[in-house]
Amino acid sequence: MKTLLAAIIALCATSSIASASGWRTYRIPESGTTVDIPASIFAEPAGKPDGYGQQFRSSDGSADLTVQAIENRQGLSPAEFLASKNPPTGIIYKRISSNFFVVSSIKRDKIWYNRCNFARGYVHCVLINYPAAQKRRWDAVVTRISHSLRGG
Repeated sequence: MKTLLAAIIALCATSSIASASGWRTYRIPESGTTVDIPASIFAEPAGKPDGYGQQFRSSDGSADLTVQAIENRQGLSPAEFLASKNPPTGIIYKRISSNFFVVSSIKRDKIWYNRCNFARGYVHCVLINYPAAQKRRWDAVVTRISHSLRGG
């Protein structure tokens, strides 16, 4: 009975994040960057990143999202751009193509996820940090954010 109750509670918690209502498209006018964000989760502005965009934080402070566009004046490739940022060691997942990169790992009990698309003279990025213990709860949210990222 305890196992069943725990499973039901876990399922309810998972669905509350995975089906986060209140999705909206966030747009950076200067670069044409657009991305779907769950406004019901990331409702609080938390500062400005380098370049253009906005940082958001969850109401409980356990997760944050940065939507960012940086001019790519040097015409760096995704691999060159990533290398120039001196990414931390211990990257668990890395995929680099001719027009985007994705990197992810765990640091201090949080998963950090970074995707950057390269288009029209800009690097269009989303950076998401969330509790590693809640990975399964966040998978659908991170996937939707990542797949919705567009540039210009």
